[in-house]
Amino acid sequence: MVEPEKEPYVKEIGSGLSSLQKEVGGYIEAVYPFEDLVAIICNEEGKLEGLPLNRALRDEDGHVYDIIAGTFLIAGLSEDNFCSLDDAQVEKFSALYKNPELFMRFGSRTLVIPAEDKPKPDKEKKSMDMER
Repeated sequence: MVEPEKEPYVKEIGSGLSSLQKEVGGYIEAVYPFEDLVAIICNEEGKLEGLPLNRALRDEDGHVYDIIAGTFLIAGLSEDNFCSLDDAQVEKFSALYKNPELFMRFGSRTLVIPAEDKPKPDKEKKSMDMER
């Protein structure tokens, strides 16, 4: 599972249509941007519904060609259905989508910015600030 502004996490989900729709909050769309036997399952109307932008899809040169709106999941592909990811796929796609992204519009262009981890408060600095 990949939610906007959060790190991915593993979640067991039924492979039936209603289970998948519940997870993405609407009609599903399957996208196949990878050579791996996996699909990105997202809300088909996520952008139209104004769901928060989540992660960018990039081509082999790293150029953004689309942005997924709303929560999405990555599922494996069996002969006739979606299935669980194997351990290597979980590791690969968790790493790929580990860092949340922020999006800024400039006219017709969208700037994609990796979200930085919030710095942990430094105890020494905190105590100095309190003394002032």
